[in-house]
Amino acid sequence: MNPLVPYPLPGTQLVHVGRQPIFDVTGDVVAYELLFRGSMDAVEAGRRDTYATSQVIVNTFTEFGIDEVVGDRTCFINMTREFLTGELTLPFGPEHVVLEVLETVDVDDEVVDGVTALAAKGYRIALDDFVWGSGHERLLPLADFVKLDLLAAEPDHLDAIVAACREYPKIKIVAEGLETGEQLALSNRYGFELRQGYVLSRPQVLTAASLTPSKLRRLELIGALSASDADLEQVLSIIARDPALTLRVLRASNSVAAGATSRVSSVRQAVVMLGLAHIRQWAMLMVVDDVAEATEVQMADALTRARLCEHVAPAFGADPDAAFMAGLITAVAQMIGMTPAAIAHQLPLSTDITKALERGTGSLGQVLRVVDAYERGDLSAVAAAYSGDDLSGTVMAAMRWSTMAVAATQNAA
Repeated sequence: MNPLVPYPLPGTQLVHVGRQPIFDVTGDVVAYELLFRGSMDAVEAGRRDTYATSQVIVNTFTEFGIDEVVGDRTCFINMTREFLTGELTLPFGPEHVVLEVLETVDVDDEVVDGVTALAAKGYRIALDDFVWGSGHERLLPLADFVKLDLLAAEPDHLDAIVAACREYPKIKIVAEGLETGEQLALSNRYGFELRQGYVLSRPQVLTAASLTPSKLRRLELIGALSASDADLEQVLSIIARDPALTLRVLRASNSVAAGATSRVSSVRQAVVMLGLAHIRQWAMLMVVDDVAEATEVQMADALTRARLCEHVAPAFGADPDAAFMAGLITAVAQMIGMTPAAIAHQLPLSTDITKALERGTGSLGQVLRVVDAYERGDLSAVAAAYSGDDLSGTVMAAMRWSTMAVAATQNAA
């Protein structure tokens, strides 16, 4: 994603996520805390509620891509009560993620049970802004990290708190709120393993243009997924009608596909790879995220291009599903001001789609070139490369299909 995008293009919105480095004793960045930011120039989070957590998760994993935000480092994400107790399900695995129990969470039996279950699944737990006597000491046996705010800590109580934490050998202490050299020296004196604060590095806000998904379509998707006998074909139909949803599903599948031998070559394969339960979790978070509806004209144009690629594909011996995917991604790339190659880099696409998007090679590359030529009115280039039926009829059919596909969701309201 381009972190320098100043204004959203038509049919897009700007999305943001803050990150603040966490350093080890040698000064190396070993993790990032991910933070809610409502704008690209926001200094503070502004809110630390369920909405904020949901937006951080959705933006990190489905807009930017976790690799782009933190690379191979660990990320710390603030968790509210709803996530800790399982009322809202985490749509990602425990790899490279630490769940921070916010100091505002009332640690009762339900929270202890929820955190116990999360730890049993392999999630690492951090206690944020830890204060003895707040009730959060009940979670010390489950914690992997304890964050101590040295800006607010009372020196007289620090010895006792550190001693209590050191009774659990696996706990690493993160000194946060470091703003002065004296506080950094205090961290060294206590032997705190990790450090975070303005004296080391201020939070950075990452900003990117993102296609705005249709709120109605996300609700429709949740409805389809809520049935005990969820219909895969219906789910595929809803996702395929919304390029923004398609892109998010692909990005979400990227983490699942990490290390897998097969790569995604269709929306169907991405949905199967993720599983309907996982798709349901992402859809729920998208509703909590609650971004504005997409421009229907933009959706129809993108779907028309994808459908046209699908129809042209057989003339070049290309797979129609893969051609639809390639056409849709190139249309989305144009909407959000990115290159197809940049998007391809974030997605677990099959080799033939990746080569077509990055280098324009292969049979899919030929499909894209013909469609590009037709869209810019270069009919001689189309005639030279394409020996199939007259494309004018195919284009009209694609436009009718895309218009009906978009209208179908509106009429379902």
